[in-house]
Amino acid sequence: MERAIGLARLKAQAVAARSPGALVIGADQVAHLNGENFGKPKNPDDHLRRLRALCGRGHRLVTGVALIGPGIEVLFSEETEVVFRSDLSDDELHAYVLTGEGAGCAGGYQAEGQGAALIERVNGDWFNVIGLPVHRLLGALRGLGWRPFGLGEAQP
Repeated sequence: MERAIGLARLKAQAVAARSPGALVIGADQVAHLNGENFGKPKNPDDHLRRLRALCGRGHRLVTGVALIGPGIEVLFSEETEVVFRSDLSDDELHAYVLTGEGAGCAGGYQAEGQGAALIERVNGDWFNVIGLPVHRLLGALRGLGWRPFGLGEAQP
């Protein structure tokens, strides 16, 4: 959890330094299986190893979010359990690795793409799995006075 928040904070701070006066949203994901950090695969062999380890098991996907602006620093994380199918063959996993789709993603898969075929179920926020816990983010923005559709208080 702290790792995901720290990475999100660094991203937001880097953009905020180039955009004085703006409210910047940074986010980063970390996947965890039995306490092991499943970051982005290092190479195709590592990618296949990670996917094999996830088969038939649930893992935690944590997204850290940072809102950084003038006098503002809001940090939080959202955790969702993703359960992979148990009936995936090695050929299917290898074929997915060859697509290259999940190579740059935490855990080695992209749920909003072809990686959806790897997943049996999601317990928690679907938006979190695809990269940004939208409902939680909207709540944080509302806490800063933002309202949708130009209504309400001044925008941060």
